[in-house]
Amino acid sequence: MAECRSMTVARSTSRETRTHFKVITYMLESGTKLQMDSVPMATACLIYHRFFKECLLENHDPYLIASSSIYLAAKVCEQQIRLRDILNVCYRTLHTDRPPLEINDEYWELRESLANCELLMLRVLKFQIAFELPHKYLLHYLVSLKDWLSPSVWADTPIAKTAWALLRDSYHSDLCLRVKPQHLAVTVLYFSLQCNGVGVPFNDDADKQWWQVFCEDIVESKIQSIIVELINMYAMEMNV
Repeated sequence: MAECRSMTVARSTSRETRTHFKVITYMLESGTKLQMDSVPMATACLIYHRFFKECLLENHDPYLIASSSIYLAAKVCEQQIRLRDILNVCYRTLHTDRPPLEINDEYWELRESLANCELLMLRVLKFQIAFELPHKYLLHYLVSLKDWLSPSVWADTPIAKTAWALLRDSYHSDLCLRVKPQHLAVTVLYFSLQCNGVGVPFNDDADKQWWQVFCEDIVESKIQSIIVELINMYAMEMNV
């Protein structure tokens, strides 16, 4: 009986994980169309994940929560995006087979739903919707790393581009809630170097490994465990 319950929970968790993956993809696509900057977009994903840490997925429309998260993040990060634009873009992203949303009863119902959802989310999250993000750490690490590598290696390999892409993709999961922002920044940089086959010069002869220079409280086993989660997340893309 206990084994059956645990299998049911595992299946339910797997379904929820796939659902969240699809919804975050929807958010990132909508954010790109809205020309959201990377920090507001990451903040929106964090708001979404934080909300579903407190609430059951089955009790809420995840796409409404996602759209409200985008709206809240734009406010918090002071990026000017009109509510009408958010509604139109999110609607078209979700309903690709339907005509654009017109200003009619459906539009006003969606607008009211999003406004009510925003208030609900603020209460659930206790108005704590500002977060420390890995972006500033990754930017600092990349600037330092550039000075360590030869100009030709830096110019010929997309280390920075790969690291930023890995960081963006990491928001498909709740890693951003479970991992310190410094650790996530170091990990995506470590993974980017591996993906591009680049090593940090003289790292083996140094007193500290390069990642310990950036973040003293992380060990390589922690980096590897985060990388495994990232790889599993990319594998999930084939099954959603």
